[in-house]
Amino acid sequence: MSQSISVSWSSGEVSFPQAIVEPVEKLSNYDLVLRCQTEHRPDRLAFAELLRRYQSHVDKILYHLAPDWQDRADLAQEVWIRVYRNIKRVNEPVKFRGWLTRIATNLFYDELRKRKRVAQPLSLDAPRMMDDGEMDWEIAADEPGPVEDLSTREFYEQLHIAIADLPEVFRTTIVLREIEGMAYEEIAEITNVSLGTVKSRIARARQRLQSQLQNYLDS
Repeated sequence: MSQSISVSWSSGEVSFPQAIVEPVEKLSNYDLVLRCQTEHRPDRLAFAELLRRYQSHVDKILYHLAPDWQDRADLAQEVWIRVYRNIKRVNEPVKFRGWLTRIATNLFYDELRKRKRVAQPLSLDAPRMMDDGEMDWEIAADEPGPVEDLSTREFYEQLHIAIADLPEVFRTTIVLREIEGMAYEEIAEITNVSLGTVKSRIARARQRLQSQLQNYLDS
């Protein structure tokens, strides 16, 4: 038995069910960026979802670049203001994360130049995200005793000083590589330099750190 469909012609129009709009929580990052680019202003819900997904990423970058700055929350807010104003310039939405990282990194160095002082580049207590095994900053110990604990703290203090002494471009690549775990190609795109330059900076930064900390690494 066929089912009849009742249509009212009184208004001269036929009403069809509205298309189902997929919740932003189920959209890919690519689609969220595209939705933010379709109108004059970024879609409010799509932008809020991007912020929810990447807020911790921005906070982590700023934490490692400027652990002693008390206004990191203000800097994070400025990052998202810049994202809101410039998201239409993202030519490749699939690379939104790298674009966002570049904004956060550039903001840090803008502020660093304004303050005219050297900030501590990263937290030495944070876990290292390395996948190539080229450098290990951790000292293995199940339950270090007083002597080992003192040596560990002294090592990290010296490491902290050595990293702070690195040129800014070296510190940036170290943070993006060792802390963020980014590929060399991503770092090259973010820092707007060639792949060879990225590899050279990281190698030179590691060489300088190892040279300054050789006594601790040998012990």
